Amino acid sequence: MYTRRHFMNQMGSAAALAALSPLAAQAQAQALDQVKVLYGFPAGSAGDSVARRVGEKLAGSPYTRNPAVVENKPGAGGRIALESLKGAPADGSVLTLSPFSCTSIYPHIYSKLSYDPVKDFVPVSIAAVMHHGLAVGPLVPASVKTVKDFLAWAKANPVLANYGSPAAGSTPHFIGALLGLNNGVELKHVPYRGSIPGVTDVVGGQIASMVTPSGDFIPNHKAGKLRLIATSGQARSPFSPEVPTFAEQGFPELTTEEWFGFYAPARTPAAVVAAANAAINAAIKEKAVIDSLAVVGLIAKGSTPGEMQASQQAEFERWGPLVKKVGFTAES
Repeated sequence: MYTRRHFMNQMGSAAALAALSPLAAQAQAQALDQVKVLYGFPAGSAGDSVARRVGEKLAGSPYTRNPAVVENKPGAGGRIALESLKGAPADGSVLTLSPFSCTSIYPHIYSKLSYDPVKDFVPVSIAAVMHHGLAVGPLVPASVKTVKDFLAWAKANPVLANYGSPAAGSTPHFIGALLGLNNGVELKHVPYRGSIPGVTDVVGGQIASMVTPSGDFIPNHKAGKLRLIATSGQARSPFSPEVPTFAEQGFPELTTEEWFGFYAPARTPAAVVAAANAAINAAIKEKAVIDSLAVVGLIAKGSTPGEMQASQQAEFERWGPLVKKVGFTAES
């Protein structure tokens, strides 16, 4: 099991190595011919849009001559894509796009995680930020319009009181678990392999509700096929401004804004990381990318590798006690 000291020591070591590298300020000598982006969830999800929209805009940059090829590796809550990155060439030709849950939360729940989030990878850049949402479907009466309504209904209907998430151990899993635990309501967790299968089951009435990136709810929410009743941002989502946040409804502890970030294998030269970072940040400033991510409820946002590393550490520290409170481990 990872400890806070273990994580912080490794983060400090990684930062020191990056700072000392004589290549850190140099440009990448030659653009790569082809880059592959691994993504650990199914095609069609919000994060998949980040990988594809940003990937295609990397072409013609000092980092790579051609659009990146996206390879979906769904399963194991996104871990498969990171496991694949661990063994990839450390030359910038393979990146993985991952939500922070895979590197900041999973160390708290997997006693034998198959990768070390700090030793095995180097942060390249954050690319997009998402708000998670709680939505209910036709299994839940139309009178349920708020989080408190949902909790009251769940308490009165324990057999039907469940929620889906895109993966066991994901941030949405813990948002739902904390919602039930903090309010004395038993909510059964139903893990899926990504958002889309779960959203489909909510719309079809197979499960009562789901917590997942709110962008994955928007088409069905607008079509009236499900009801988005809360979002997790500090402020309301610009894509569903009619929906109040958890905090507005009296649940501030559920406020979280998760990011998708690009990682490279450890030992990737600092010059290559810098070139990839510059190309990614240039891509997410393009209007076409901003607009396409907005369609799936994502806010384009870049970072330096150091900023991404610091955020990863902060999230690691925040979620440790919350995971312990829920009591979930890979063996539970």
